[in-house]
Amino acid sequence: MRGVQPVLLGTDVLIFALLALVALVIWRARRSEPLRDAWRRVGESAVGMASLGVLLCFVLVGGLDSLHYRERLAPPAGAAPGEKGPLSTEVRSALDALAAPLRARTEKTYSAPLALHLFARETVERPDGSQSREFPRLRHAGKDLRYPESDHVGDVIGRGGLGLAAGLGVWAGVAAVVVLGVARSRGVPVGAAWRALSRGKGGLAWRALLLTLLGVLAIAGPALMLAAEYHVFGTDKVGQDVLYLTLKSIRTALVIGTLTTLLTLPLAIALGILAGYLGGWVDDLIQYVYTVLNSIPGVLLIAAAVLMMQVVIDTHPHWFDTAADRADARLLALCFILGMTSWTSLCRLLRGETLKLRELEYVQAARAFGVSTARILLRHVLPNLMHLVLIAVVMDFSGLVLAEAVLSYVGIGVDPNTVSFGTMINAARMELAREPMVWWSLAAAFVFMFVLVLAANLFADVVRDAFDPRSV
Repeated sequence: MRGVQPVLLGTDVLIFALLALVALVIWRARRSEPLRDAWRRVGESAVGMASLGVLLCFVLVGGLDSLHYRERLAPPAGAAPGEKGPLSTEVRSALDALAAPLRARTEKTYSAPLALHLFARETVERPDGSQSREFPRLRHAGKDLRYPESDHVGDVIGRGGLGLAAGLGVWAGVAAVVVLGVARSRGVPVGAAWRALSRGKGGLAWRALLLTLLGVLAIAGPALMLAAEYHVFGTDKVGQDVLYLTLKSIRTALVIGTLTTLLTLPLAIALGILAGYLGGWVDDLIQYVYTVLNSIPGVLLIAAAVLMMQVVIDTHPHWFDTAADRADARLLALCFILGMTSWTSLCRLLRGETLKLRELEYVQAARAFGVSTARILLRHVLPNLMHLVLIAVVMDFSGLVLAEAVLSYVGIGVDPNTVSFGTMINAARMELAREPMVWWSLAAAFVFMFVLVLAANLFADVVRDAFDPRSV
């Protein structure tokens, strides 16, 4: 073991900062009764807990893909004893290490899901010197089968059954932990806690969460077991495993959906509150700025900004030690650009709400007693706007994920070396024109993106209903 060196990319730092912010929100919610009641309403919703369970699965994959490192190579010939070797130029993640078989088992070109042969016929030379058009055998899929043609179906069914059993075993362990936790917190026997959970009466909607986890494990277990021997979602044009590419796309979607808002949230909050509270020329100036931005077509503005940023990256290659640093810089720039073009709606919403709050009695009383403007904004105005901020953040997530897919599809999104749903869909564009059609790359990207966006939208609806004062 030559060792590894941890690597912190720019997006990694922001992701860890976002996790720290989430931990701070949880800590504050535990100390604030209104916030605790609002989140309790979210937890009591079956739809909210089910969508949260799906989102946590995506976050787990994205988190593993955010732990980056560089391997240390063997020392050069003639190196002194104890001298360390140079670092590899390739930046990998914990997900890459866990999915090493998927990443390393590349084929020649396209192959269908769970197939043993390439998707297209090739000219094969026989032992007797003759040639024929055949579907060549894959190098890795089913290589341990003694009789591939006859054992293929049985091996797939057997491995799928073992994966299903493993998934059910993991689910049983998680369910047991949840039941024990509910029994201990409510001071009831384990049997009574299980009956309450099975009837959906365990306080929070634990039954919905467990059923969602059961569905996820019933799919993930067989898929992971089959992935050890086959290409579950097939391979792309250069023979890469589509399942691996799909898993790598999750981090990009999460980064775009979360960091874009995180980077520009302070701007939207500050300008919206100042415009609504101060009024006058400050309000006119801020309204002019976001009106001008809204008047420019968003795609054109994003395209121009991305192209200018790409010129800066191309003319300063010495800024980046590895290709991963370069791709991460473009991803971070895309987050910033998307944020600069999407903060106006939240700013306008906060301005309107602040116009109403500044006329309330407690704000007028604070001004009459000589409380400073900064203290009024931080103590009395901002806390009463946080429910709008939270709702906007959650609801904008799915829109940003779809925006990345569209931008990458037209070629102005992430770096070509960065795997994303958009780049997968863009690569699959020409594959649909083949005969026979190569459909699995597009289908895999679409299904994963659809599930992620659907879960985010359902969770956003529950959060909106829970934090909207008019729904209480």
